[in-house]
Amino acid sequence: MAQPEESRRTVDVFGINRDLPLNYTVRITVDETLIENLTRDKHVVIYGSSKQGKTSLRKQCLNDNDYIVIHCFNRWAISDLNSAILKKAGYEVTQSHTKTVSGKNKIFATIKAAFFGNEASGGVESENQKTDTVVKAPLEIDPEDVNDVISALKHLNKYIVLEDFHYLSVETQKDFAVSLKAFHEQSSLCFIIVGVWLEENRLTVYNGDLTGRVVSVNADKWSREELEEVISTGEALLNIQFSESFKEVLLNECFGSVYIVQEGCYQCCIQEKIHSTQSNFRVIGNNVDARDVVKSVTEQQTGRYNSFITQFASGFQDTTLQMYRWLLYPVLTAQTSHLERGLRLNEISKILAAKHPGGKNLNPGNLTQALQSVASLQVKKDIKPIILDYDQTNLRLNVVDRGFLIWLENRDRGELLELAELPLDGPSVEA
Repeated sequence: MAQPEESRRTVDVFGINRDLPLNYTVRITVDETLIENLTRDKHVVIYGSSKQGKTSLRKQCLNDNDYIVIHCFNRWAISDLNSAILKKAGYEVTQSHTKTVSGKNKIFATIKAAFFGNEASGGVESENQKTDTVVKAPLEIDPEDVNDVISALKHLNKYIVLEDFHYLSVETQKDFAVSLKAFHEQSSLCFIIVGVWLEENRLTVYNGDLTGRVVSVNADKWSREELEEVISTGEALLNIQFSESFKEVLLNECFGSVYIVQEGCYQCCIQEKIHSTQSNFRVIGNNVDARDVVKSVTEQQTGRYNSFITQFASGFQDTTLQMYRWLLYPVLTAQTSHLERGLRLNEISKILAAKHPGGKNLNPGNLTQALQSVASLQVKKDIKPIILDYDQTNLRLNVVDRGFLIWLENRDRGELLELAELPLDGPSVEA
């Protein structure tokens, strides 16, 4: 095998790191879909389970100076989100004494003209492109009014990336879905929205007018061939080769999770004392049990997963029906192969009719309302990343943390039911 041209650190190749991994693998159906749609002047939604490469996809397909990034927070209303966008666009935001129609304070937005270049106008005057701006009249903006925000951003020639969009409250997500139509029709601004869910049409469910104005890119799916390429690219960079038996077991046990593959390869390298590119080619992994490695990776999340179960079971508050506790019952009793496909609403309904104390008299509306709020509950409980999400289009409860599936595979389900204070007997969800 040819000697690598330069030495690489193992941590920069395998595992999770802040920068784009050196063994980044292009997925034709994903990368090309994103690149193609970036030129169509439409908003783009990148969605998928946690740690499946959504952020890396954006970093690979766009240059750093092509976009600004806003990380969303669970306590933001639409005014907070718009203010955060303005700040990232170069504005200094301060509160005004003027009231909006809703009775809230407007904001003053002032900006350095150099951020936009020579074309800056509307409240700013530039003495020189390379010097600070002389502000003549700050813009007074209603941060809840998309028209004001569009006017302030009319010179921004960058994509606006909203990371962790799923952390926003459902109300804020819906409000912004309404704003997106105006952004599309009244400006040239394009948003890239990144969220943890498996529902292709999440935003069009919130606002049907977005049909045709938003394109969704599914970053969740990794084929076996693509995962094999992730491994082989990393092998070439480190001048190593994992044993065929190690790779076979790792790929069989990873549940399609690129995170598990990356972390599994990293742990194997560490056990074999591979910390950087090898001067002499090595074959590793013959004495490393890939199942133990995968189990070790997911066991690191035991505390978080146990906390998820107890916190989710407690719901928003103590209620007679305890719907969130009982929503865990089909999750904790289902086969992992079935959970990977998602639990259908009618399946959940049948199980709860048989097991819930309310029995067949359980109001379907209570179940639907609880399902629609599963993400909001996790955000409120500070469960990050979220583990469950409800697909309102296909009426499925999905596990959006593939590590949780592997963790469930290696746990005593009875112990987990006890942890959730649920009965130990009863039906399970068959594949």
